[in-house]
Amino acid sequence: MSFSPRSLSGLHGRVSIVTGANHGIGAATARALADQGTDVVIAYLRLGAEFGTHPAADQRRSGAEEIVEAIQSSGGRAIAFEADLREASSCIDLFDAAESHFGPVEILVNNASGWSWGGADTFKAVKEDRLGRSLRRVTPSSIDQVFDVDARSAALLISEFARRHIKRGASWGRIVGLTSGGPGGFPEEVSYGAAKAALENFAMSAARELGDLGITSNIVYPPVTDTGWVTDKVRAAVATSREHLHVADPKDVAEVIAFLASEHGRMITGNVVHMR
Repeated sequence: MSFSPRSLSGLHGRVSIVTGANHGIGAATARALADQGTDVVIAYLRLGAEFGTHPAADQRRSGAEEIVEAIQSSGGRAIAFEADLREASSCIDLFDAAESHFGPVEILVNNASGWSWGGADTFKAVKEDRLGRSLRRVTPSSIDQVFDVDARSAALLISEFARRHIKRGASWGRIVGLTSGGPGGFPEEVSYGAAKAALENFAMSAARELGDLGITSNIVYPPVTDTGWVTDKVRAAVATSREHLHVADPKDVAEVIAFLASEHGRMITGNVVHMR
């Protein structure tokens, strides 16, 4: 008798929401979860022209139709849902859409970010970082740009996930967040790092508060991942770094997220999983 990865993962028929899933790690995660048999809601927001013309920004201007089609052509089920997570009501709308199409949400992947090329901020009076990327001084708008999405919306989505889980008396759930920087600080992207530190803390609180309800909550800290922003300078920096070992493909990160969401990850909770 042979077993497929889908049958071993325990995910067949589960319903998942992946935010920021029209590109990069989010798109790869949506496909990885669909490959394991989950029905996937691909949440995304197309960025405007104000975010520049860099390839990373160009990817985030796209819709999610191609990803939905790819999942469906492989026999999976997925829908795309455009939502501005800076609006609190969008978190509720996202769960309502998932339930109306597939059923109760059991897997939440908080991947969306307010980070943008040229949107990084610093406390210093410099206009470029060590890799030649644009910098700006910390301002209310630079803080809000990432905190509203990376921290605030993630917390609201976890809260709505838990509320509905408790209301229906469920006993199985998975929460996975994506981080970078975090409590150790993130020089030259200080607001982004602080927002990710908040996200980590929300996820750790969820692990401790919701564990007795059958919910695991973990954070994945990817290595440098080529989602359109990796330049030759970045690759050279990784090659000489003691901290970083790889420039990863989004699929590499998605595999770890899918593992944490699966039955194989049922005993793992309250962890920040560092990939290098």
